[in-house]
Amino acid sequence: MALLTMIARVIDGLPLVGTMQDDEQVATINFKTVPLPQLRHFHFQSGRSILDYQNQAKMLFRKLGTHSPARSSIETGPYLFHYLIENDVCYLVMVDKMYSKRLAFNYLEDLAQEFHANYGRRVNSVTRPYAFIEFDVYIQKAKKQLTDRRRNISSINTQLQDVQRIMVQNIDDVLQRGTVLAELDTKTQNLSMMSQKYKKDAKLLNRKSMYVKAAAVGIIFLVFFMYFWVL
Repeated sequence: MALLTMIARVIDGLPLVGTMQDDEQVATINFKTVPLPQLRHFHFQSGRSILDYQNQAKMLFRKLGTHSPARSSIETGPYLFHYLIENDVCYLVMVDKMYSKRLAFNYLEDLAQEFHANYGRRVNSVTRPYAFIEFDVYIQKAKKQLTDRRRNISSINTQLQDVQRIMVQNIDDVLQRGTVLAELDTKTQNLSMMSQKYKKDAKLLNRKSMYVKAAAVGIIFLVFFMYFWVL
């Protein structure tokens, strides 16, 4: 979630647009229309007020210049400031540290393109802060799209995890079937070996039987021969 979104002129740090999404109250706050005493009652999970982070952002804007990196991320407690500088305008968003950096900069790029198309020619001429606060309408739209994209990515990641689980399950099934097939093949080989042994034993028995028969016939002939010889 984009907890804080601000746009400022780089040359002097003048805030041009500023909105904040409070992570506990879930209320969109317009810096121009909400009195400062009321802002102090809104706090983040870090215990710091909205005004603290707004002031940090303003100090950061005053520190920036033409020498500053066009893109940067700055840690502030449990959050990160991501900013993008284009056409002498700084676009800043504050998000949780675990939030996707790619999505955060895509969000800033979207704001930069739309803001420059609508107000680019007027940026250097304004003198009062939050002169383009009506741009907040587009910011809310972009924030919604940002949330939807994040949900889609989470959904895709969940689907990929489900697919991975299905694939593992399928692999396990295949491996299990492979084990069964291996056992069946082993049993088949054992049966084949037993069959071959049986054939060999049968042949041996047949040979022994033939020898016994031949011996018996020989004895019979010998008995008859001796009988007739005696007579």
